[in-house]
Amino acid sequence: MNQTKKKIAILGASYLQKSLVEKAIDMGLETHVFAWDNDEAVCKNIANFFYPISVLEKKEIYEVCKGVNIDAITTIATDICVPTISFVAEKLGLISNSYLTALNCTNKAKMREVFFENEVKSPKYIVKTNNDIVKINLNYPVIVKPTDRSGSRGVCKVNKETDLKKTINRGLLESIEKKVIIEEYVEGDEVSVEAISWKGQHFVLAITDKVTTGPPYFVELEHHQPSQLNKEIQEKITRNVLKALDALNVEYGASHSEFKITPSGDVFIIEVGARMGGDFIGSHLVELSTGYDYLKAVINISLGKFNMPVNLANNFAGVYFLSKETEYLMPYFLKDNLFVIEKKVTRKQLKNIVSSNERSGYIIYQGAKKINFN
Repeated sequence: MNQTKKKIAILGASYLQKSLVEKAIDMGLETHVFAWDNDEAVCKNIANFFYPISVLEKKEIYEVCKGVNIDAITTIATDICVPTISFVAEKLGLISNSYLTALNCTNKAKMREVFFENEVKSPKYIVKTNNDIVKINLNYPVIVKPTDRSGSRGVCKVNKETDLKKTINRGLLESIEKKVIIEEYVEGDEVSVEAISWKGQHFVLAITDKVTTGPPYFVELEHHQPSQLNKEIQEKITRNVLKALDALNVEYGASHSEFKITPSGDVFIIEVGARMGGDFIGSHLVELSTGYDYLKAVINISLGKFNMPVNLANNFAGVYFLSKETEYLMPYFLKDNLFVIEKKVTRKQLKNIVSSNERSGYIIYQGAKKINFN
């Protein structure tokens, strides 16, 4: 006699969530996917059920999930879905972080308040709701970013006060709540940390070295695992990420934390996402480098199941993104390489990018050493 399939709600239907939907189907789950019905909603063609409902419509999604008797709800790689997931899960008695935690992890201003209250080291900042410039008590250069967006949208470095007003305007246009955070710029290496949590216990899975376009927009061009930072710095990063996750009361599921490390070895946490990292970091690189099935673990936790993480491999893995800045990658799209796991050109026109959604393709690799295409 066949058991009734478990039903999982997945928020978001873009290429970012495609690997999650495919994994859930492979695990024998009935998938219910919610997102706007547009050209980017590639998951609508593979999900068992697709609902053309914005991921921000938490009450409407709750009613649908209640009606079909959903067993779990989750997403990966995007912040915008996180509050709705916690809202629905709390009302249905499902596994998730609290709604308050979701709000604090998706709003950079609220997050910084939590960091300040719990003495988690992060850059000095202020919040602005308009472009009326008063003297800011921060040291230049500064970074301006929307409080509630990801993917480098609206992010810009400002070197002097005369450029601040137009940069605030740009950030306000990108912000959903029409607020920006202005923070002191931290010079140094950038890394991200993938972790998974169960009942408030956190497990660091990988530290990822990052390469960006640099100032003023800092759009990601490369990610590589494992990190090449020295052991002492990596241990300091791990201690700080555990402290930040505790401060934010992250209890369940994936998290993606971003850090800057100064030349003198100081570690500053920039932000924490209560979800898997995007840019294929969580969906692909963690398993390629460690052998740990991160996607399966995220789904299992949403279903109330957890197994202690175990590394089954010790590989190097990474992703390069195609843009005008990285047009040297083009020959690698035209020939086969044993170390290339996946590659795709998403648009023919290459441009100098100001946000991650303007990139034109990607190459994911795995090898016995870090692969340098450039």
